[in-house]
Amino acid sequence: MPKITSGKRYAQAAFELALERNELEGWHEGLEKIAESTRDEELMALLENPKLSFPAKKSLLEKRLGKINPLAFNLTLLLISRGLFRLADDISRQYHVLWDAHRGMEHVEVTTALPLSDQDEGVISQRIGKVVGRRIVMDARVDPSMIGGFIARMGDMLIDGSIHQRLETFKKDLIGVNR
Repeated sequence: MPKITSGKRYAQAAFELALERNELEGWHEGLEKIAESTRDEELMALLENPKLSFPAKKSLLEKRLGKINPLAFNLTLLLISRGLFRLADDISRQYHVLWDAHRGMEHVEVTTALPLSDQDEGVISQRIGKVVGRRIVMDARVDPSMIGGFIARMGDMLIDGSIHQRLETFKKDLIGVNR
């Protein structure tokens, strides 16, 4: 059986369960707390220690997480039992994306050569929002190896407005003219 390396399937299942039970907010808060706990390396060392019993790990997590959605806590125990607790951060991020999509927002990763000003972010966000018909949540990244322009990734969609892409298109057009 292949090892799961992404939290997407867990997040999808959690989201569907939360939606069915009308507990979207509670799950979100619980998953945030769980994800936060994965950043504590001392805690992670204890939870990944095979010599520490499962009941001891459960007790440790109950104290650490406090009051959270009981089903989110059960997910935590499942991840611990399968040795996948480090996926909690990814599960939380994926859940947040699904929750935002449910609320009519779309996450877009925009890569540029230079940092974007707030005004530029607003313009790009507005234009992409018009194309997809949703409000946009932008995650701006900088890649100094880019010549200019931008690349936007949204789920499986890619919008390549980079100078490199434009030059490649121009190059293909020129080659096509000489034939």
